[in-house]
Order: sequence, then C-alpha cells, then structure tokens
Amino acid sequence: MLHLPILVEQDEDNIYIVSCPVFSGCHSYGKTIDEALANIQEVIEMCLEEEKEKISEINRFVGFREI
Repeated sequence: MLHLPILVEQDEDNIYIVSCPVFSGCHSYGKTIDEALANIQEVIEMCLEEEKEKISEINRFVGFREI
C-alpha cells in the first residue's frame, strides 16, 4: 500500500482544492472534502499509471512546515 501526502486548501468560494506534492501537476477540487479526496484519488491513479516505470524516482515527501 502506498501512502501519499495530500494538501487541502479552501478558496474564497468554499471549494476544496487538493494536491499531492509527490507528483508534479497532481491537483483536483470538490465542493466537499470527501468529493475533493475522491477526485484526487482518480488523479493520483493516472499519475501512477504514467510514472509506473519510474516509481522509484518520484518525489519523496519529507514533511510540512509553517512559517
């Protein structure tokens, strides 16, 4: 099982924006967090399919910091 970090933000229209920093351009959105997470799962599956030969070379998530 692969565990991936997901960043969740909310825009001014209360739409949830989600992204997976492990893959370049891996973003989605939804009206609810559950919808956004379901949508990002689909995008992650597409990213994994595209990167299956280079799975050992994908970005490694190190951590999150606030300043």
